[in-house]
Amino acid sequence: MRKRSALQQSVETLETLIESEDELEILLEMAREGEDGAEQELATTLRRLGPQLDRIELTTKMTGDHDRSNSFIEVHPGAGGTESQDWAQMLERLYLRWCERRGFEVELIDEQPGDEAGIKSATLLVKGPFAFGHLKSENGVHRLVRISPFDSQARRHTSFASAHVYPEIDDEVDLEIPEKDLRIDRYCSSGPGGQGVNTTYSAVRVVHEPTGVIVTCQNERSQIKNLASAMKVLKARLYELEMQKREEALDKIKGPKKEIAWGHQIRSYVLQPYRMVKDLRTGHEVGDADRVLDGDIDGFIEAYLQWSVQQETQGV
Repeated sequence: MRKRSALQQSVETLETLIESEDELEILLEMAREGEDGAEQELATTLRRLGPQLDRIELTTKMTGDHDRSNSFIEVHPGAGGTESQDWAQMLERLYLRWCERRGFEVELIDEQPGDEAGIKSATLLVKGPFAFGHLKSENGVHRLVRISPFDSQARRHTSFASAHVYPEIDDEVDLEIPEKDLRIDRYCSSGPGGQGVNTTYSAVRVVHEPTGVIVTCQNERSQIKNLASAMKVLKARLYELEMQKREEALDKIKGPKKEIAWGHQIRSYVLQPYRMVKDLRTGHEVGDADRVLDGDIDGFIEAYLQWSVQQETQGV
């Protein structure tokens, strides 16, 4: 059904473009003949079609195996306690606002609140066409420079938080996880959520012992639902690890890559002494940092996709 939906969307997009082309040709002919209002109507139609054409052009750059898939995104603070935990929550909010702007549905899989402020971790499932294709650009370490609201002397601080992005794996993918490889812990949920949160063992922690991958889920009141969500995340994480192993094996043959990988800083958000957000891979830069922190990251996503195509073309 997902494949059918994706194909149907492509057909509808093509039909819309054909209709728009016909409409533009008629308006252009009317403008050439000097009919009243034709030029203005032509300009209005072009402005209306512009954003749609931009979106279509962007999706043509998403050619990866899982670019059409839903996407998990995990946010974790770096070292630095409350300061980094607050930055991690700001980053989580950035992605929530971006999803709201783009019309993606978001499911909160797990969120661990910080000791004083912010979060210790958060896992989101972003649902919609090309969710992973868009969000894969965010995979990496994000750096924030600002006057700390937690410093009584109002000094400038640098904080780090990471975004880990991977696709939701289709049920058709054959990935068996033997029960003997799993350790499942059940415990009381923490944080806001009503009376039942701290009195029932609804939260679940799943440990895949061969790899050490740990997944937690406490968003649902039902232990069964939390376990199902945790297993879905675990399956995606293990699939991603397998893909990384294959890429590493290919790298030994091809030689080292120059691209920046997970664990390295990809973007800087500077709020003091000046205001700017800059992607260190693509060089894309925006002076309105508040707009970016409010979820406007489409420019960074597009720049990354163009940069990725150039890297592949150059064989980097």
